[in-house]
Amino acid sequence: MSSARLPGTPRLLRALNDRAALELLLEHGPLTRTQLGERTGLSKVTASQLVERLEERGLVRRVGEQAGGRGPNAQLYAVTPSSAYVVGVDVGPDHVIAACADITGSIVGRAEHSTHDTDDPVGVVHSAVIEAAEIGGAAVSDIRRIVLGTPGLVDPSTGDIAFAFDLPRWHRGLLGALREDLIADVFFENDVNLAAVTESHEGAARGVGDFVLVWVDRGVGLAVMLGGRLHRGATGAAGEIGYLPVPGAELPRDVSKRGKGAFQQIAGADAVRVVAREHGFRAPTAADAVRAAIAAGTKGGPVLDELARRLALGVASLGVVLDPPLVVLAGEVGQAGGTPLADRVQHEVAAITPVSPRVVVSEVGAEPVLRGALLTGLDAVRDQVFGSTTN
Repeated sequence: MSSARLPGTPRLLRALNDRAALELLLEHGPLTRTQLGERTGLSKVTASQLVERLEERGLVRRVGEQAGGRGPNAQLYAVTPSSAYVVGVDVGPDHVIAACADITGSIVGRAEHSTHDTDDPVGVVHSAVIEAAEIGGAAVSDIRRIVLGTPGLVDPSTGDIAFAFDLPRWHRGLLGALREDLIADVFFENDVNLAAVTESHEGAARGVGDFVLVWVDRGVGLAVMLGGRLHRGATGAAGEIGYLPVPGAELPRDVSKRGKGAFQQIAGADAVRVVAREHGFRAPTAADAVRAAIAAGTKGGPVLDELARRLALGVASLGVVLDPPLVVLAGEVGQAGGTPLADRVQHEVAAITPVSPRVVVSEVGAEPVLRGALLTGLDAVRDQVFGSTTN
């Protein structure tokens, strides 16, 4: 090793130790200096220096004492929640929901704004972000990253929206406009991709590196996770399964005019309602119709059977290309179908292809897109804040 690289070694080691200690405090804190030393394998002296360094940087703080045997009580330390903030935004055709979280992941502020009465997407996002931050007691300058989940395509090369399903006012150039308006790091991500991030952190795909999430809602979408990383494709179109050509559905010749794709025509919410109605189940939404079919027992079985056959066409197409071990059904319709629908899809895929992935229903509760936006922001910001060797 050349002598030019040696001076950087102690700084790198300190940064690695600091990061390890902060991760431990997030997962297991509060902890004493001794406990941090034991869990990191550092000596008492090194652990004490580490804590002092993190205190000086404002990243940890004293939160109490732990009573021991003889001698004074040991100080307990935890990550300082206000050391950084992120904002996640769920963008839909009817509303924009923003949530502000501190660096520990606790949501401290939330705001929801309608998009019906405005032609200004920058303005409505600005209002929601600022309100969520103010409710959480965060200054705009303390927000390290804003992640927006949006339907449609996000161009991997620019980070901008290339095509937004159901959001005609959202267009290229919005990313720059939002960054200039909010004076912050703003990033777009496909909404179904964010739902998959949530599923991998706290849902049915915990600990699974390779899986596919099929989103069945008003639209049909897909997210692919390979080796624990999202696969977006060259143009961001990986996962636009609604355009998958399938027998029995008309192929749109000009998708730029927002024509419905073939798979969307047979598996989206409108199609689900039609199938349910043909079997005598009428409901305000597709998810309600599926729940009614399940509640009807054997009488509702034909509805689930037909939906499973249709969904299996999409899942089977993925299966013979990617051969994933796990497929997660998500979205309002996917979750409404629950295990009865998931089991039928798994059986049908195994019957028509040589692959047999396990098909399960999502285990994520409410607002998976918003939660995924926050998780994505937190991962990046913790890398920035915890990985820095300076204040």
